[in-house]
Amino acid sequence: MMDRLTKEAFLTAFAERARHGSADGPAWLRLLRRGAIDRFAERGLPTPSDEDWKYTSMTPLGETPFDLVADGTADAPAEDVIAPFSVGPTSGNRLVFVNGRYVEKLSAIRPLPGGTRLGSLAEALITDEETVHSHLAAGEKPLDAFTALNAAFWPDGAFLHVPAGVRLEEPIQLLFVATASGTPRVHHPRSLIVLERESRVALVESYVGLGGEAYLTNAAAELFLGPAAALDHHKITLEGGQGFHVGRTHVREARDSRFASCSLLFGGRLVRSEVGALLGAEGAECMLSGLFVIGGRQHVDIHTTVDHAQPRATSRQLYKGVLDGRARGVFNGRVIVRAGANGTDAHQTNKNLILSDGVEVDSKPQLEIFADDVKCSHGAADGQLAEDAIFYLKSRGLDEVAARTLLTYAFANEVLGRIRVEPIRVWCKDLLSRRLRGGRVAEEVS
Repeated sequence: MMDRLTKEAFLTAFAERARHGSADGPAWLRLLRRGAIDRFAERGLPTPSDEDWKYTSMTPLGETPFDLVADGTADAPAEDVIAPFSVGPTSGNRLVFVNGRYVEKLSAIRPLPGGTRLGSLAEALITDEETVHSHLAAGEKPLDAFTALNAAFWPDGAFLHVPAGVRLEEPIQLLFVATASGTPRVHHPRSLIVLERESRVALVESYVGLGGEAYLTNAAAELFLGPAAALDHHKITLEGGQGFHVGRTHVREARDSRFASCSLLFGGRLVRSEVGALLGAEGAECMLSGLFVIGGRQHVDIHTTVDHAQPRATSRQLYKGVLDGRARGVFNGRVIVRAGANGTDAHQTNKNLILSDGVEVDSKPQLEIFADDVKCSHGAADGQLAEDAIFYLKSRGLDEVAARTLLTYAFANEVLGRIRVEPIRVWCKDLLSRRLRGGRVAEEVS
């Protein structure tokens, strides 16, 4: 059944899936799903009149007919097809999801220390129901339209539970693959990551598209950090040229926890990336960084919200964009300092490098401060490569293309330099080098 993306089409699809048992699960989960679809029914899909969506039109999505009922099952790609998207050593742990569903034969789960549990979220509903229930039920409220749809429809996703005091040495990769299926489909993967007290892990969350068909990945990830826990989180978006991606990451931080996030957005026709962080206790530290490198008519929309709910927490944000062709980039960074959150230290920076006259950039930094004795700042800047810097490099023997390539790479590399885990940093730098061809941005990811 092919439908345009409308509120009525999603409501019909939910009813159809429920009739066929696709929304089965424990009673509490069925209740959560019903509450989420009811919330969506009240809210509907975003329109340009919604402040958070004023720069991003849903028209390209609305013009594409999707199969909203298909369960996402398909033949899995061969191992060598997904091999280029693997990060770090081949001995590492990797979960692979194809069209939103876990594929065991492409995944690799090695023994993990201290009772750490890693696997499919659908399986965790059986093996770790208490943990899944307690955290999913504590999810962010109220739900926006796409998060509500994910909560209503998700069939599977990643589950990671790291017990207190356990520190994982090698990064874990969650690889979400969209394959050609003959008809445009919508995938709703959901991930749940729980780190207990003083645990530590590095995580890579990758989204890739195979084939040239249109599809929509509507992803959600919930991350819970216990006291003094540390998570290095990396989200890499390499969707196909006709792929749409809407993704939301929500993290809750306890006392003295540290969350470092780096988001790379290279592929996709239209990409909407949202990060929400609740600093819910003293000493919490949140470091958000991101880089989008887009060309052709690509559209990227980044929204961040850092909520300083308690005193003496720290946040830093650095987001950069490189735009070519007729691409459009949007950055909306919001910092909230609640009443009583004295001693807050929050800074935010957004910079964009414009490589052609046809691009468009919209930056909207926001500070909402309701407390005294805080240190908060924000800044935004857009510009082109400095001609004097190009002249200097040419005077040292570089040609025009090499000079522009070096300067563009250096601008973007500041974000990658913040990645603490070396194998991930090296892999991301290689991605950046391939994305920038002769100092320009190709229309699609290669």
